[in-house]
Amino acid sequence: MLFATSGEFQELFVRAVAGALNSAAPIDAPAVGLDAVSEMLTDQRDRVRSRQAVIMANPELQERDLIKLISMSAALADTLRRHGVTESAASLAAEAGVAVFKVGFERWIAGDEERESSRLMRESLDELKAVTAGR
Repeated sequence: MLFATSGEFQELFVRAVAGALNSAAPIDAPAVGLDAVSEMLTDQRDRVRSRQAVIMANPELQERDLIKLISMSAALADTLRRHGVTESAASLAAEAGVAVFKVGFERWIAGDEERESSRLMRESLDELKAVTAGR
């Protein structure tokens, strides 16, 4: 039950990234996917916080959650490759997109956080870009 929407979530993320690849660089395309999944999360913060607390209290569920993220990264990388992105660039962009999601998501479910998930996801992506640019 905790992972019932995982497939829908991944499909939404991947579909949004694929649609963005016509006009966005591989590192920027995941941002469109992050916006799409953020919209799916809107108005679910309390439920998602409760869900995440259950997952964090159970090592087997933590493992399943990590597998979900690995699957999402693989699907993103495959989508990027199908759109002409090289193997290594596709893998890096997909992993970066999932890392940005993970950091933004963790910020969003923090007890004292009130900002929207889409804003936190974009801030996390901007921070990643700043780190890679040496700022």
